[in-house]
Amino acid sequence: MHPGTSKSDLLEKRLIKFAAAIVSLSPKLRKTPQGRHISSQILRSGTSSAANYGEARGAESRADFIHKLKIVFKELNETVIWLEVITESSLLSSDNTVALITESRDLCRIIAASIKTSRAGLHEANAIG
Repeated sequence: MHPGTSKSDLLEKRLIKFAAAIVSLSPKLRKTPQGRHISSQILRSGTSSAANYGEARGAESRADFIHKLKIVFKELNETVIWLEVITESSLLSSDNTVALITESRDLCRIIAASIKTSRAGLHEANAIG
C-alpha cells in the first residue's frame, strides 16, 4: 500500500478497474438479441458497484453506509451470474470471463466483511447510546 492511500481508496480503485473490465467485455458479445440484452444487464450491474461504493463512502450515517454496501454486494453478485450465463451459453469463452468471475467473488467477500464489521459497530453504538 502506498503511503497516504487508504484501504477504501484502494478498494474503490479496484472496483473502478473491475467496472472498466466489464465495459471492455461488453462489446465482445454478439449483436444478437440475447447478446444485446446480456450486454445491457452486465454493463448496468458491473459498473454500478463502483459508483455505489463511491456513494457509500459519502454515506450520511453508519446505517446508510451499510445499506449502500449491501447494494454494492448485490450488484457484484448479479454480475457473477451474468458472467456465468455468458460462459454457459457460449456467448464468450471462459477465457474472457474466469478472471472477472474470480475478481467479482473476491470483491463480494471484501464487501461482505465490511458489512459485517460495520453492523458490529452499529450494534455497539446502539448498545452504548
